[in-house]
Amino acid sequence: MTVGSLLVADLVIAVLAAAGWLGGGASATRGRRLALGLAVFALLATIARAITITALARAGWWFAAEKILIAAPLSLAAVVVAGPRLLRAPADIRSVAVPLLFAGYAASGALLVTVLHGYPASAGVGLLAVAGVVAATAVSWQALGARQSRTMSRAALVVAVAALVTGTGLTAAPNAAPAVPHDHGLGDARTVGEPTRRFTLTAGTATVRVSGRDIAAWAFNAQVPGPELTATVGDVLEVTLRNRDIARGVTLHWHGYDVPNGQDGVPGVTQAAVRPGQEFVYRFRADQAGTYWYHTHAVSDVGVRMGLYGVLVVRPAPVTGVEVTVPVHTLAGLPLPTSKVEPVEAGAPVRLRLINTDSTTHRYALSGAPFRVAAIDGSDLRGPTPLVDTAVLIPAGGRYDLVFTAPAAPVALFVDGRPVYSTGPVSAATGAWPVLDPLTYGVSLPAPWSRFDREFTLVLDRGLDLHGLLPRYAHTVNGAADPDIPPQVVRRGDVVRFTIVNRSLVVHPWHLHGHHVLVLSRNGRPPTGSPLWLDSFDVRPGDVWGVAFLADNPGMWANHCHNLAHADAGMTLHLMYG
Repeated sequence: MTVGSLLVADLVIAVLAAAGWLGGGASATRGRRLALGLAVFALLATIARAITITALARAGWWFAAEKILIAAPLSLAAVVVAGPRLLRAPADIRSVAVPLLFAGYAASGALLVTVLHGYPASAGVGLLAVAGVVAATAVSWQALGARQSRTMSRAALVVAVAALVTGTGLTAAPNAAPAVPHDHGLGDARTVGEPTRRFTLTAGTATVRVSGRDIAAWAFNAQVPGPELTATVGDVLEVTLRNRDIARGVTLHWHGYDVPNGQDGVPGVTQAAVRPGQEFVYRFRADQAGTYWYHTHAVSDVGVRMGLYGVLVVRPAPVTGVEVTVPVHTLAGLPLPTSKVEPVEAGAPVRLRLINTDSTTHRYALSGAPFRVAAIDGSDLRGPTPLVDTAVLIPAGGRYDLVFTAPAAPVALFVDGRPVYSTGPVSAATGAWPVLDPLTYGVSLPAPWSRFDREFTLVLDRGLDLHGLLPRYAHTVNGAADPDIPPQVVRRGDVVRFTIVNRSLVVHPWHLHGHHVLVLSRNGRPPTGSPLWLDSFDVRPGDVWGVAFLADNPGMWANHCHNLAHADAGMTLHLMYG
């Protein structure tokens, strides 16, 4: 069983245990013997949860911290209070109603700590859980008319109030990210030389036609995707961004292309958003051959989804053979690109540049010819071998370059089972094909570093964020949400290691701006294939990734989940050069 499966199993068992105890208590108040059966069920579920918590703790403290420190004591209290009374087989089942309800409140409190707070465990949250359990039990006791002394009533009241006040004080203490002196590394556009490739992109509302339907979109130059920007290594690109009427502002972020910080296009970090009637000029040198893309980083969850994106390709030399770019996107629920057929002469070399511009993973399958994965995220792989009847999964923001020699028979590319490109009519069932694991593909090399100057752990989770004007159920990093996540401070020349842990139940495609990271391990296992230099990678539920990079691009860089809805809901922090 994977760690992700254990997380799901533990959550389901916790719900069943809480429901069993509460159901037993409710049945007992009505004198129903069903209460005993429900209580036994809840007791078994509690024991089962002890097993899942133990297994999660073995997988890593991150997955079990609050379960061990808060949930386990509450569950133990539930068993200690309710268990002995059940063993006595009371003649009047009503006499065990309050103990069973107490057990239910304790189990529910433990569950809520995981769901609403998660990682890391804190004394404040533990005290709030205790306060809730004691207060709910006291109210139930009073409502049911159970015998209780004034001393016990006062004791329960004192415990609940003390726990509530202390817990609230500890959890509400401000923890905003501290101000740290930093080097913006703006990279003055004038220092890269005179431009050899000039482009103008005008952002505006537009109506585009997709699959026979008119769709209201936000577009660059009135088209979705925007114009494909191309360059050859050695060129200097100058891109003028103009905003015609996007009221919420636009920028250009060069996804995966490690530009100087001042050209990165993150509003509030490297520049102000370009408002209607304004323009901004980006200029940088084309010195990184590969497949990239650009998109707005202003209100990016909405802007990218509405169509503000396009392709950037930097080639090492003029094109030889056939090149096809395939930027996959979902616009108003409709998939792009639509299927197209382009005959290719047999024997011609073909390169498919696959780009996932959505916020979720897509499955790609090439049918009709052996192919190699030549590059991932703009970096060439070492010793790629031919693949047949094999699919690849590309995370949000990621890019794969597939190369093959065109056969005489037609070839087709399928995305999630849908044909998007072919050289002729092809019918193929690709759903059962195995999926390539890029960590095992190609020829390995030793990692270039044996020590690390800075190490950071990012634990990805969900939790209630109370630091804004209104509470929100945020996507969190180390228990905090943007803008309250402390920055990761490095110095130029540092070798930096990230450990990225996903203890949530959803996939988080991770993306660090301005740098590519080298994969060191996934779930404790080092790669056996080609060195993987990535800028976008899926951290699935229960995954633990180890990655590293050389801090050689000064500035303040966004470091976030590229499911842009998750980033907007708090899962964004910053890497800062001190």
